[in-house]
Amino acid sequence: MAGWLTLMLIVAVAGREATRELNVFQLMELRTVIGFFMLYPLIRLNGGFAKLKTTRLPQHIGRNLIHYGAQLGWFFALTLIPLGQVVAIEFTMPIWTAILAASFLGERMTVWKITAIVLGLIGVFIIVRPATGVVNPGQLIALAAAVGFGISVAMVKSLTRTEQALAIIFWMLVVQSAAGFFPCLYVWKWPSAYIWGWTVVIAFCGTFSHYCMARAMLHADATVVVPMDFLRVPLTAIAGWLIYSERLDVFTVLGAILILTGNLLNLKPTPAPVPARVAV
Repeated sequence: MAGWLTLMLIVAVAGREATRELNVFQLMELRTVIGFFMLYPLIRLNGGFAKLKTTRLPQHIGRNLIHYGAQLGWFFALTLIPLGQVVAIEFTMPIWTAILAASFLGERMTVWKITAIVLGLIGVFIIVRPATGVVNPGQLIALAAAVGFGISVAMVKSLTRTEQALAIIFWMLVVQSAAGFFPCLYVWKWPSAYIWGWTVVIAFCGTFSHYCMARAMLHADATVVVPMDFLRVPLTAIAGWLIYSERLDVFTVLGAILILTGNLLNLKPTPAPVPARVAV
């Protein structure tokens, strides 16, 4: 999880730097293509491309087109609002995942999950503050990206019933590189050496951060691993303050606290149903 936190923090900073010069379509295309070559050694170690065959290609395509749009929005939001706001709004993603998992995957909605959803929505309302009449488009884009990530995660939960994690990552890179090919050609601008460096950093961190998360899940329960990810909110805010002199207002801090509190409540285990007594 230390690897996940470090790599995701670097992605946020690298994305801010790379989008100073590159269009988000080009950045995403370079990220997926370079990420594929970085993933190739793992594919070889796990039996080659033959092990990546799938019978659920339509689901992979649908999931990755949604995830691709969410990533585009996330990177674009980095250019419009402070890093801390982007990550705070991103953490509404588990809320949308819970709603979708209950609606389409048959997962139970508990009092804690409903409370988490309400707190998360209040937190977003406080951060965005639509009543002030000065809603930043970057906030709405970040929120739309969070909803997209939530849909993507719910679809991944369905895919993991039959697909290996490596296959899910492989098809993610294939579908997203195909989706962004023509938009990338349209906006192509040859990057400077400085931006090439940041692009390679994004490709490496974006690919292997997911590997770190998967390994963390292997060695510890989700109830131990997931709360550690909440550290990204203060860590990203600190990075924005140190590197870009960004200051978070009290509304963003309060909204983030409510969102994270909701996520913590969402981690409470669901009690097992009590078996019915059989009359003898």
